[in-house]
Amino acid sequence: MTEHAPLNPSSAPPLNVLNERAREIFRQIVESYLTTGEPVGSRNLARILPMALSPASIRNVMSDLEHSGLIFAPHTSAGRLPTELGLRFFVDAMLELGDVGRDEQERIEVQMRAAASRHTFDSALAEASTLLSGISRGAGVVLTSKSNVHLKHIEFVRLDPSRALVVLVSDDGSVENRLLDLPPGLPASALQEASNYLNARLKGRTLGTLRAEIETERQAMKRELDAITERLVDAGLATPVGPTEARQLIVRGQANLLDDLRAVEDLERIRLLFNDLETQKDVIDLLARAEGGDGVRIFIGSENKLFSLSGSSMIAAPFRDGTQKIVGVVGVIGPTRLNYARIVPMVDYTARVVSKMLDEGR
Repeated sequence: MTEHAPLNPSSAPPLNVLNERAREIFRQIVESYLTTGEPVGSRNLARILPMALSPASIRNVMSDLEHSGLIFAPHTSAGRLPTELGLRFFVDAMLELGDVGRDEQERIEVQMRAAASRHTFDSALAEASTLLSGISRGAGVVLTSKSNVHLKHIEFVRLDPSRALVVLVSDDGSVENRLLDLPPGLPASALQEASNYLNARLKGRTLGTLRAEIETERQAMKRELDAITERLVDAGLATPVGPTEARQLIVRGQANLLDDLRAVEDLERIRLLFNDLETQKDVIDLLARAEGGDGVRIFIGSENKLFSLSGSSMIAAPFRDGTQKIVGVVGVIGPTRLNYARIVPMVDYTARVVSKMLDEGR
């Protein structure tokens, strides 16, 4: 399922308003742009169109498309390029998605599982970012949270009679501390009992998976632990502490964006995009928007303020943990002439592989 950011209120005409000639000419202009980045003129269109039209007839149709805001002329007497509105219209109404071949599916899954088995699940996410970067020739991005890290050890450490520190140690050695308020009169044995109960169930699980499994074992936990220790276990799993619960952003392949520069304006656009990627908060905020629903989201150019200067696009899809809760996003950021037909299904498939690995507790 693919979702898109909405069209601008002053949007293009619906597809059924364009006649067959206008649709085909518009399609060829967009597809030429996505392939070459160059404007296309009436004479070239006359040679590649599947219907016999004179350059003069094509120019008349192009004038109508330009008046509708779907295409524009970058220079006087030049060919035409799609506007951002035209790209959005094409993506929403005319894009024909390709399939992810079996060989590509296998390569994505094998490489991600190999990265997870050699190192950590974070390594699998980094591999997903690298794979998407290579496929798209853009920057691959992954947004996740601390709750997706596979845990190695949990410890409750009393700080004073009313507070304790929950120490979460992940497989990769990173440590997260969470501050926990204690009920009055809590015995020291309850802290140790809660630590032992959780550590006996970790086995490399993520915090989200562990929380879900304990919830399904609620009755068994009630029999095994007293009420105070049970509340302590719940609090240790559920209480975030300020910035330590921050999102993790993984970006790979920025250098790919330099491979196909055609003009000084392209270099400036990429410089602005690099600035956008370095402003992690804005990128995280944009990726978080892709968590708002199922399926792939596509953001084009100035539809989002992050890309208003660089004229870039983002294709992103959410992934889920074993409880089917959305816990992160994978995607691609690059120029507006991304190969949407190829990249959209690739991003969608990669997100599904990540979800599958989380569901398996890998």
